[in-house]
Amino acid sequence: MDSNSQSMPRRLLEKNTPRWIIFTIDVCICLLSLLLAYVVRFNFKIPDIEIERWIYAFPAVIGVRIASFLITRIYKGIIRYTNTRDATRVFFTITAGSAFLALLNIPVYFLVGIYLVPYSIIIIEYFSTVFLLTAFRIFVKTIYNEIKNPSRTKKQVIIYGAGESGLITKRALDRDAGTRYKILAFVDDDKAKVGKTLEGIRIYNATTDLEELIRSNSIENLIISIQNISGAVKQDIIEKCLGLNVNILNVPPVNNWINGQLSFNQIKKVRIEDLLERDPIKLDHKKIAEQLKGKTILISGGAGSIGAEIVRQLIPFSPGLLVVLDQAESPLYELELEISEKYGWNKIETVIGDVRQMDRMKRVFDAFKPQIVFHAAAYKHVPVMENNPSEAILTNVHGTKILADLSLQFGIEKFVMVSTDKAVNPTSIMGATKRIAEIYCQSMNSKGKTKYITTRFGNVLDSNGSVIPRFKKQIEEGGPLTVTHPEVTRYFMTIPEACQLVLEAGTMGNGGEIFIFDMGKRVKIADLAKKMIRLSGLEPDKDIQIIFTGLRAGEKIYEELLADKETTIPTHHEKIMIARVQECNFESVQKQISDLIEMFRTQNNDAIVRKVKEIVPEYVSANSEFEKLDIRST
Repeated sequence: MDSNSQSMPRRLLEKNTPRWIIFTIDVCICLLSLLLAYVVRFNFKIPDIEIERWIYAFPAVIGVRIASFLITRIYKGIIRYTNTRDATRVFFTITAGSAFLALLNIPVYFLVGIYLVPYSIIIIEYFSTVFLLTAFRIFVKTIYNEIKNPSRTKKQVIIYGAGESGLITKRALDRDAGTRYKILAFVDDDKAKVGKTLEGIRIYNATTDLEELIRSNSIENLIISIQNISGAVKQDIIEKCLGLNVNILNVPPVNNWINGQLSFNQIKKVRIEDLLERDPIKLDHKKIAEQLKGKTILISGGAGSIGAEIVRQLIPFSPGLLVVLDQAESPLYELELEISEKYGWNKIETVIGDVRQMDRMKRVFDAFKPQIVFHAAAYKHVPVMENNPSEAILTNVHGTKILADLSLQFGIEKFVMVSTDKAVNPTSIMGATKRIAEIYCQSMNSKGKTKYITTRFGNVLDSNGSVIPRFKKQIEEGGPLTVTHPEVTRYFMTIPEACQLVLEAGTMGNGGEIFIFDMGKRVKIADLAKKMIRLSGLEPDKDIQIIFTGLRAGEKIYEELLADKETTIPTHHEKIMIARVQECNFESVQKQISDLIEMFRTQNNDAIVRKVKEIVPEYVSANSEFEKLDIRST
């Protein structure tokens, strides 16, 4: 048989059968059910008197069935995509018709003294019709699926979670992707469910049986369907599956389902963010709302990764007005559209402006009268700032000083600055300038009623220019993935998690604190690269190469959250601590920083770096020319 003749059944099945044919088959099934009811009711020997009454009973039953089919249009469904919803429609259609026949019997009996259709016949016909109509649809769907994709070519799937979400996931696969996937098993941590079946699929113990199921059945995909799974459990599942070369898919949260219904296309591959995420943060929503509700809040750098997420996180607390400040026009415009369309929030003002321009910033403060400031505007890319130290000074130091000074002048309640772990024992100009900004804000706390608060955390996942978007792009391009050093490690936190902690710290702060966040464990970037390759369904050093390029200017092998002489003080929040740091005299700090800013005019990078080191003695740079000279002279 040639390939054309082999594909003929498939081509025929791909075409939708005319609806009148389905309607005719349904009516014939009803006739068969009615005849079967009479045969069964009278033990295969129908009395002559009942045969005489067929002339009335058959038209009545078939007429009711035809009318109900035309009203509910159950014949309109595409049979090869039959699902539970279609079966439910069949059930209600036949039930309604049988109930009508039962009620019709009452007036007929009073008029002529006999039942139009015996009740026993109605009951038997009802059950047989429901069964045969449903069985017909399932039979056609099964034949279609087998012809289109025989079971031997289907991908084996395990669903993690045998609860309601797992059942909905199974039905979504049956409905949308049954031709490509075969569900082998459910696995669950609930021992009460183990050994039972769910719609004919057995439930296994997730802890003891998962690895064996994967190894012995050539499982290609595991779908995580539990809605409220902890970060630790999720990571354990993903790590286990990655080691066994199994693709991991994730069911989205219920609120992301379309019209409350899960589609197979919504089940996505697990992202590296899922592997690094931790358990949700518990916030003091009541206290945060008390401080933020109805307030005018200014967010500098509001179009950046952190600033934009702070804006999103603020909305549920019903501020009076959000003033979003940034110099990036397009991202600012896109954020404004997102806030309007996705959140329906219109109490927002987008402002184009540069934090380094005092006149513009003064105008912003004077026009909007903010009560709280979240300062997220900064230059953050270490290698770029190493080559442009004067710009790092102008934005990270001078820009912060302008906003901090205006906050005092305009009587701002709280000034919350977003800092970085790179400010700890800095080896880069970026980190050193952020440390200077921390010092200035802390020294300002004693000058008036404004409370100056600093928040310090490490890398945030998927932020603009960070390692994860770069790795994604490199994987899409076929590699290689570039890692600076085999041993380089970083702390990671999701953007929403970091911003939630910023809000919490800003709320609890009394002024002068440097809050540090529990960043969890350091992550080796080389391991991160390997996991991202595997999550893409590829093999490291086989499909995608990883190459080491060497540390860039100003980079560390590992990051720190505390300087050597710092200790921490716990807070009421387990993930937030206060760094105990040496406080500096405001007058001395102000003079040093003013002198540093003034040096921008000279554009003498070596002199600028020397001044930075004078303000931040722990700053050690081996990249500038003067440091190289110092090293040679010792």
